[in-house]
Amino acid sequence: MMYDFNADDVFEMAQQLERNGARFYRTAAASVKEDTARDLLLQLAGMEDDHEKTFAQMRSQLKDSEKTSTVFDPQSEAGGYLKALADTRIFFEKKIDTSSLGEILKDAITAEKDSIVFYLGMREAVPEKLGRSRLDEVIKEEMGHLRLLSKELVAQKK
Repeated sequence: MMYDFNADDVFEMAQQLERNGARFYRTAAASVKEDTARDLLLQLAGMEDDHEKTFAQMRSQLKDSEKTSTVFDPQSEAGGYLKALADTRIFFEKKIDTSSLGEILKDAITAEKDSIVFYLGMREAVPEKLGRSRLDEVIKEEMGHLRLLSKELVAQKK
């Protein structure tokens, strides 16, 4: 079945991805011994929480036309489908290598790259009239995550 997503669908997935990311960082933080590493990971988890709120705010500002359902869904199954899609794409039950902060950051960078690729693909699945341009804001947020993580990884190597 062909399914066009709307901006509301993608923001819903974005919020779930951010929740998954926050859980990833908190799990990693709980398994490291070094205080500075734990603090950084908890800070990253907090940033994921903030991004979830940002996406919720962006979602609340969507026009009705950007929330228009694209399929007949009398059983309201689309929400469950979107959650499952988000849950199995990024930060999905990854075994976290906690041998060093550098390894954790590498896993996080991979997840952020995966999320950017995911959103770029989703962008193609959202018709312009359903809010395609709004996805650029999501992608920009995720690219900010990637820059921060890369900067931290470089700092670890010094």
